[in-house]
Amino acid sequence: MGAFFSSLNRTIVAGIVITAIFIGVAGTYQSFGGMGYWTFFMRWLHILSGVMWIGLLWYFNFVQTPSMPKIPDEQKPAVSKVIAPTALFWFRWGAMSTLVTGALLAWMSGYLLQALSLQKPFTAIGLGAWLAIVMWFNVWFIIWPNQKKALGIVTVTPEEKAAAAKLAGMTSRINTMLSIPMLYCMAAQSHGGF
Repeated sequence: MGAFFSSLNRTIVAGIVITAIFIGVAGTYQSFGGMGYWTFFMRWLHILSGVMWIGLLWYFNFVQTPSMPKIPDEQKPAVSKVIAPTALFWFRWGAMSTLVTGALLAWMSGYLLQALSLQKPFTAIGLGAWLAIVMWFNVWFIIWPNQKKALGIVTVTPEEKAAAAKLAGMTSRINTMLSIPMLYCMAAQSHGGF
């Protein structure tokens, strides 16, 4: 059993198989051809993507960044050369996937333009979408380019490296702050929060 779960790929495939079994047990496979099912499926992909994105954002801010000063200097390269680049790969593509699936979901549901223009009754989801767009922009155009410098993926002077680390860290904290109202807006739309 341990060998099975030592493989991330096998674990993910098993999760998909269990999901397929649950679809069969619940009988939702009968609605595969309907637009309602595909809208639900897109919502599910959007949630999966969002968990990846915000989960990693919170990992960086609640775990990795506060832990780095406690790690002995000789062990820090394990984080900066191995863990952080991999986490940043999934972080930025989680952001991209969340934004794309969210836009597709809003389009499939018929409210994309109303949400982006903050029309009633799509104000909550629209505010959440705009916060997500700002956060996505921050990930791709501020955090990632500066993290490449801070992690030594791109060669820069020590002064540029320090400035890049500071800007990436500050922008990541801004995204953490924005994630709180963004998640509230997303939940509020479907549950009548405002």
